Amino acid sequence: MRDLQERLGYQFQDQDLLEHALTHSSFANENKKLGIGDNERLEFLGDSILGQVTAEYLYRKTPEIPEGNMSKFRSELVCETALFEVAKKLDLGSHIRLGKGEESTGGRSRPSILSDAVEAVIAAIYLDGGYTPAKAFISEYVLTSEIDYSAPSGDWKTLLQEFVQKTPGKTIEYRQIAESGPDHNKRFTFNVIIDGDVCGEGTGRTKKEAEQLAARDAMDRLQA
Repeated sequence: MRDLQERLGYQFQDQDLLEHALTHSSFANENKKLGIGDNERLEFLGDSILGQVTAEYLYRKTPEIPEGNMSKFRSELVCETALFEVAKKLDLGSHIRLGKGEESTGGRSRPSILSDAVEAVIAAIYLDGGYTPAKAFISEYVLTSEIDYSAPSGDWKTLLQEFVQKTPGKTIEYRQIAESGPDHNKRFTFNVIIDGDVCGEGTGRTKKEAEQLAARDAMDRLQA
């Protein structure tokens, strides 16, 4: 784990915490006799820490933006897609402990597994060293994502609606295509369909967040 800790920018006092953060439920279930716990509780804690640090960041960075728009920007910064990119930078996939089934079906590169692992690692850093190093990690890897804070209201569904309505008669539909994760950490995936064609896709912790991210994806594609 030495190379991973170098990339994290944090040296663990309790190495077991990092190992725990990288243990998927499939591995724990296949090794019940060993009494190995999975990282789901750490994900839960890490999600809360990530939300707090991100909220503080947006509060200080965007003093002119109202609360509703701050929520949308926070969703963009901490969505599954953004955390998946963080995991890839850290090469978390090569360190996660997976069960044989997940291993054989590509779990090591699955966005939901890797994004959850990022949250678990955040919690592990917090438990091992406190709030300061956890915040430093989030600032270094999560809060550096490119976000268009100048987008009118940050409401991508409204922006897409206005863009599409420039051509009369076009229709927009949001359709849920997937749902995954435990009750405390659900993931929803939506497509946005314009005149019968899939034009964008988004995955979020709530249905509203997934729809917003699908609309943003569609805007990026339509304006490319």
